[in-house]
Amino acid sequence: MSDTITVSAHIKAGVEKTWEYYTTPYHITQWNFADPSWHCPSAENNMVVGGRYMARMEAKDGSFGFDFEATYTAIETGKRFTYVFDDRVAEVSFMHDKAGTMVTITFNPESENPVELQQQGWQAILNNFKHYVETH
Repeated sequence: MSDTITVSAHIKAGVEKTWEYYTTPYHITQWNFADPSWHCPSAENNMVVGGRYMARMEAKDGSFGFDFEATYTAIETGKRFTYVFDDRVAEVSFMHDKAGTMVTITFNPESENPVELQQQGWQAILNNFKHYVETH
């Protein structure tokens, strides 16, 4: 992918748990937000090629919300997956090592917000995921 942003986090957990917590709707609703003033009240995940991923993200005060929707284009269970959303692509990979699992997300930026802001937002969500996995 050219013109991409990459974020990553090392999770102190095995790849099986990390994959499960990243892809199971219940767990997604527990970590999929960048800031404590937001939440993810619902998520769906049909994890097959051509399947749909959807996560509802909302400000807790009700002032704003949106659905993040994507379609899977490739899946290697426990290793990586790729999905498309709008005209963009993201790849999420899970690399196991002795100390845990490195999760890396590479995605195409959108044109409405600065690249730095997009990178910070996706990294904040991934950091929230790391904290959730390591404490549950």
